[in-house]
Amino acid sequence: MFVRQQLLEVAARLASEKGMAAVTLDAVSGASGVSKGGLLHHFPSKNMLLEALFDSLLERLDAAIEEAMRADPLPHGRFTRGYLHACLALRDQPQGNKDWAQVTMVLLTEPQLRQRWHEWVRERSEEYVGTDSSVDAAIVRLAADGIWLADLLGSHDMDAGARATLIGRLVELTHL
Repeated sequence: MFVRQQLLEVAARLASEKGMAAVTLDAVSGASGVSKGGLLHHFPSKNMLLEALFDSLLERLDAAIEEAMRADPLPHGRFTRGYLHACLALRDQPQGNKDWAQVTMVLLTEPQLRQRWHEWVRERSEEYVGTDSSVDAAIVRLAADGIWLADLLGSHDMDAGARATLIGRLVELTHL
């Protein structure tokens, strides 16, 4: 498992430093010091490497959401608040945000990754249907996506007070 994780970390680093086009099997093999045969043992194609990288990021997102949910005593809206806080926390994790930035660009062009994201969203929606299926919860999750994208692009200048007010209002919506 160690070699597989090392290959994923190298692929993520190459993507964040040089863009997704730089993530080739040869580049990952060379930068990791793992033979191409060793790389192909773990990832028989570039698409499988990208899917594994995406899965790794989703696992990190799930872990961040679960951590936030464990600290939240109120069941109603707990997943949505966890999702909101996990998305907002990416701004303060420059490497995590860079990793997501590159994968997001690939999501726009790769149908299989869009499908995997769609499945992740659907699975969470089904899992938390009893606590997070209100229109208000959907508004908060979609707003979280928008805030994350704005943070990623640096498109909206918002002072800390205005951001805190916005987040507070979104959290309030999860309690309705």
